[in-house]
Amino acid sequence: MKQGAQGSADTGTPWAAAAAAEPAQPAAPAGSARVPQPAGTVRGEHTHSEPPAPAVPVPPRARPVIQRASVRGQILDALRAALVAGDLRPGEVYSAPVLGERFGVSATPVREAMQQLALEGAVEVVPNRGFRVVERGVRELAELAEVRALIEVPVMLRLARTVPAERWAEMRPLAEATVRAASTGCRATYAESDRGFHRAVLSLSGNEQLVQIAEDLHRRAQWPLVGGGPGLRGRADLVADAHEHTALLDALVARDLEVVRALVGEHFAGVAGAGAGGA
Repeated sequence: MKQGAQGSADTGTPWAAAAAAEPAQPAAPAGSARVPQPAGTVRGEHTHSEPPAPAVPVPPRARPVIQRASVRGQILDALRAALVAGDLRPGEVYSAPVLGERFGVSATPVREAMQQLALEGAVEVVPNRGFRVVERGVRELAELAEVRALIEVPVMLRLARTVPAERWAEMRPLAEATVRAASTGCRATYAESDRGFHRAVLSLSGNEQLVQIAEDLHRRAQWPLVGGGPGLRGRADLVADAHEHTALLDALVARDLEVVRALVGEHFAGVAGAGAGGA
């Protein structure tokens, strides 16, 4: 009875049921090779005149598309835009669950995005509460402008001497896009377009490490200041800042090194004096 109960239990699994449905076959004599039977034949049939069925390759199973990283990236972009726009105010503490409800997602991708912002220095972790937006002053913004000038001015001067005029002509649509973005008055929209122009120009240097460092400094320079709401830099300031891009292209085409040096320096200095939002 115990052995019968065990056999009955085994037939409950798919592979056990398949084994029970197939009659047992006698063992092949020692030293003889067992010939595989074609599909659809009954064991014991003589199939010497039939060729063996060709093997059908099994295509690899497609991997499932993981959307979590995509969601985290989208939330990170949204949080960065909210920082520049002033929706996330310096000194305020924001919790991942509350922000998750705002964006219509769970707290996990928000928390992961906030941790990335903490690595970038935009926020700091507040245990058991969330993340506090870092408070920044005019001095920090001025220091960032100085460092950016030290990096980008020599590169711009080298590019002015080596890059042909037709390559600068390819940058003209990007410069014009910054003017259109500035005309909207939206700091976040202009900040993204502004970074795109500077990134494209610096990429002509062929130094990816330089481009990444300059991008990080540029992004940090766009964060809001203490007491500076979203209206700190108005539409007129943004448009004036954007027109400096087209003037810079003109100087680069003309290979006027003195004008290039002055424009880049004034570009950064003007942003440091007016507040975050562009350049």
